Amino acid sequence: MDLDVVNMFIIAGGTLAIPILAFVASFLLWPAALIKVYHWYWRRRLGMQVDYAEYEGYRFCYSHRGTPGTRPSVLLLHGFSAHKDMWLGVVKFLPKNMHLVCVDMPGHEGTTRSSAVDYSIEGQVKRIHQVGIFWGGNYIYICLQYPTESKFVQRLRELEKAQDSDGIPLIPSTPEEMEEMLKLCSYVRFKIPKQILQGLVDVRLPNNDFYRECFMELVGEKSRHSLHENMHLISTPLQVIWGKNDQVLDVSGASVLARAIPGSQVHLLDNCGHSVVMERPRKSAQLIMDFIISQQNSNKKLS
Repeated sequence: MDLDVVNMFIIAGGTLAIPILAFVASFLLWPAALIKVYHWYWRRRLGMQVDYAEYEGYRFCYSHRGTPGTRPSVLLLHGFSAHKDMWLGVVKFLPKNMHLVCVDMPGHEGTTRSSAVDYSIEGQVKRIHQVGIFWGGNYIYICLQYPTESKFVQRLRELEKAQDSDGIPLIPSTPEEMEEMLKLCSYVRFKIPKQILQGLVDVRLPNNDFYRECFMELVGEKSRHSLHENMHLISTPLQVIWGKNDQVLDVSGASVLARAIPGSQVHLLDNCGHSVVMERPRKSAQLIMDFIISQQNSNKKLS
């Protein structure tokens, strides 16, 4: 065989082998880096740009797509210990010309974290200046007030009595604890490789002390009855999407909100747990769009 042909095959084989070896090395040695690259890739593919907004020395990190126009802009706020990229699955099914903003909540991911910041429910709302989407942890207080309890809420009561910030099921420190958290939050059972579980833990581990501090603020006296005391003040249209198989917060919380806020829309999803937007992203996007369209139609009739 001609030497040039042999060299060509060697070069081609090497070109293919390098990215494969890089992927295998990342998977085995740096799974956390692989997860960050995965989020970066999907942001790029979906056209989401990352930017920062600063006000009085406080910096918010957010991703966005589209520009404000005749359609309403959609502000997407993540839950406790998550970040803006948790919405990427839903963004995939939303119209490309819709203005979307996904924000890292105070202290999370790229947004300022400071010991001087109030991470209670009231403190979070003051920073966001937005009412309409409750922050993840705020749902806890619905369930703490009603008799039907999940095992998670029972565990919260035990932690509260002991004033213990360790052992919180939503703050894993090992691959085994991460696997248990995923089982708790998801109805569908996935067999996730241990290396990926380790990567998920490695991403969260540097933030765990903050998550514990933040969690204890959320279940503290200042925030305990925040939602119940302020539900009657919500006058804007409200949509509630809840998984019927939620093991973290009992599904009865949806009916509590529905009774307290006249005219609200409630959707209970079959075969879905706590992580609604991750388990049912297409359905979530469809329901959000239906809700927006129905509100636009109502406004047209009123005008």
